[in-house]
Amino acid sequence: MDTLSQLLRDVCPRGASFRRTTVSPPWSRQFETGAPLTLLAIAQGAARLSPADGAPADLRAGTVVLALGTQRYALGDAGGDGSAEVLTGTFTAEGSLCDRILGGLPPLLVVRTDAVTHLLELVTAELAEERPGRQAILDHLLGLLLVTALRDWLARPESDAPPWYHAQHDPVTGVALRLMHADPAHPWSVGELARRAAVSRATFARRFADLVGEPPMAYLTCWRICLAADLLEHTDDTVNAIARRVGYTDADALSVAFKRVRGIRPVEHRAAQRRATSLPATATIP
Repeated sequence: MDTLSQLLRDVCPRGASFRRTTVSPPWSRQFETGAPLTLLAIAQGAARLSPADGAPADLRAGTVVLALGTQRYALGDAGGDGSAEVLTGTFTAEGSLCDRILGGLPPLLVVRTDAVTHLLELVTAELAEERPGRQAILDHLLGLLLVTALRDWLARPESDAPPWYHAQHDPVTGVALRLMHADPAHPWSVGELARRAAVSRATFARRFADLVGEPPMAYLTCWRICLAADLLEHTDDTVNAIARRVGYTDADALSVAFKRVRGIRPVEHRAAQRRATSLPATATIP
């Protein structure tokens, strides 16, 4: 499995709330998002997006905007005479792996590709009438729309994609990323990764750091801790079992690494997540 697939596999919306609005010119709406992830889509017509910081952008039907974190922006008519249909939704994207992919992205992503437009048409069609299974289909479509928009934006040559995305295509660093992601429990070393990538140890270490932005072992530690955090949140496995799954000999070794990276022990992380208020796991369509 490639690096992007491994990361996107865990970017699943939780607690989605979606709303459909039809507006006629002149119109304008102010948005201030507080959710980790907000999706805005133009199903019909056109609109103009005006961020608090940055140049405005004209959006055509079939365009999706992803807003990450707290954002302020305005959406209004684009100067035409026709009405527009706008879909807005907020998501809680759970998991440390989600944080890893979303954390390196700009605050606003505007995407319009054939795949995104097609999925948006499917969402709009499903919203048009009440049928059995409607809610389940919408939940899956909205998750697929989110992941497809992320993938298509990352693939654009002009996108400011995180370093790991470009590094996965490198013939040396990409090999190491796939190895570490596929088997985090293996006792990887810089020397073994270099041999598997068919370069010298020095060349590998320098190339990896240049492309990814951190040394190979630092990246591996972060990847293991991300995996451990997700397992602590979403399973009842013991800390000792989780430690062995992600490459540590026992619970004590994981606890030392986890606290060094996260500032708290694994049991404290699990307890904090269990205490957190859980949002509903399905989309709500007014």
